[in-house]
Amino acid sequence: MMFGTSLVIGAVAASPSAAQAADSYNCVARPRAVVELGSSDQGIITALKVDRGDVVEEGMVVAQLDSELQALNADLARLRAESDVEIRSAEARIVFRAAEMQRARTLFDREVVSTTALEEAEIEGHLADLALETSRLQQQIAEVEFAQARVLHDRRSVQSPVAGVVVELMAAAGEYYYEQRHLMRIAQIDPLHVETYLPVSEYGEIKVGSLALVTMDEPIGGTYTATVTVVDRVFDPESRTFGVRLELPNSDFALPAGMICTVRFLYEDTAEIDEAEIDSEIDMDLETGQ
Repeated sequence: MMFGTSLVIGAVAASPSAAQAADSYNCVARPRAVVELGSSDQGIITALKVDRGDVVEEGMVVAQLDSELQALNADLARLRAESDVEIRSAEARIVFRAAEMQRARTLFDREVVSTTALEEAEIEGHLADLALETSRLQQQIAEVEFAQARVLHDRRSVQSPVAGVVVELMAAAGEYYYEQRHLMRIAQIDPLHVETYLPVSEYGEIKVGSLALVTMDEPIGGTYTATVTVVDRVFDPESRTFGVRLELPNSDFALPAGMICTVRFLYEDTAEIDEAEIDSEIDMDLETGQ
């Protein structure tokens, strides 16, 4: 694993005025994920519904492939699933065979017809029952085929799997899309992942769940509270550092990804830090220009 040594600020020695900066480390605010969006289907792209820089919600339709054929197949499957003609026909056949079998038994009791005629009437009755079961099974199959046709149709509408920002469009309307291509790149920036690297001397001091103050470089600026989510268990022997990841809430997308920042960890247990203490830390950072 390669670590960028430029991301680490060592302890600042010598002057007492630098004591507070000694616990600050360089960091980068990255997207939580970058999705290169595609589709499991292929075909002509009829529409791209977003542009570079647009904000998208999870599940939002961002692109459309041609879907006329799939729509027709779905309509055909729907008609088959909604039709009960075969079932009603089979039910009418059962009523007829039941009456026929009753007449055969009456005539058999009167010794008008033979045993063979009675058995044939009973067999026809059983066959009518089986025909009804078959019709019901065929309707269930038609309902499943309708559901399958709707899925195939819906897959022509490409949805964003995450909420985020469109970083790049990689196709255009009218082009032919196939599985090896991508339609667009979407960055999930809520929350942001703040990545930093600390000297191994700090290992054990930083724990998952610990809080930290993240100060963004200008022109964004501002100090924000983040939570440690990952502490690497493998050191980089060359730089004598280990990686730490923090999550920084960004629900309003006000903070762009890719910003350089500095992070200062609050080493107390998270449970012992209240909001007033955090606000005090942020105010102190603003006053000192941290």
